[in-house]
Amino acid sequence: MPRGARNASHAEGACAVVGAGGAPPGGRGLIALRGSSQQARLVANLHLSTGVRRVNGFVTPRLPWRRQNGVAKSKESAIATVPGDHRVNERIRVESVRLIDNEGNQRGVTTTREALTLARSLDLDLVEIAPTAQPPVCRIMDYGKFKFDEAQKAKESRRKTQNVGVKEMKYRPKIGPGDFDTKTRLVEKFLSEGHKVKITIMFRGRESAHPELGKKILDRIVEKLVDIAKVESAAKLDGRNMIMVLGPDKKAKAKAEAVKADEESAAGDTAAPVVEASAATHESQEES
Repeated sequence: MPRGARNASHAEGACAVVGAGGAPPGGRGLIALRGSSQQARLVANLHLSTGVRRVNGFVTPRLPWRRQNGVAKSKESAIATVPGDHRVNERIRVESVRLIDNEGNQRGVTTTREALTLARSLDLDLVEIAPTAQPPVCRIMDYGKFKFDEAQKAKESRRKTQNVGVKEMKYRPKIGPGDFDTKTRLVEKFLSEGHKVKITIMFRGRESAHPELGKKILDRIVEKLVDIAKVESAAKLDGRNMIMVLGPDKKAKAKAEAVKADEESAAGDTAAPVVEASAATHESQEES
């Protein structure tokens, strides 16, 4: 028999559990011990594996703030707030705080009881905003409204955040005009969204012996997207493929948009005299 099992069997034989109507020998609690001192120590430590604690000879449930080897060391730490949250009202355990009222005015250092009384008189909450300060800084505010505003700000920032990544578009050396235009429009869309685009020319068979065909395709792409893109990684061979990386060029895009706006305004100015001249000719014809 293994040593651990033999000790457990000895321990079971060394203790007697007395029911609710009986009393153990010696009046030492619900567990009576007999035998050697080693067996007694083994039985006395059984509560460590069963999650209970012996108090004055009785077996009682182990409470969270009485845990010795766990996380909670006291009652205060057992009711601490969630990490990243604020302590509010009765959860503030310090004796004195530096108070800021609901209008943003400094009230100086005061007791937590007085600050909480003032917050309740205004039908507001006392919120600990700087717990690491000495003393901690608390502010009187509507905590529910504060949490709602924080959630709305976080939601708005996530909505405006762009996840910029690297897209990939694959071409073939013998690609047709229609496929070339379709793929290039997709590349333009990715660049306008702020993504980088990896252009891959795939060679098959004896096509790899003519890399100049892939270079011509890449040059056509760069020429077509010169207004919004810039070459971040020049064309190079990677095994049986030729790759090039394009990135969005904000300066070139802004310049192209300005030129386009100037052309539209110039076209509008040119069209106005033509309309006026046609109107004058029409009036002269009616008079005659």
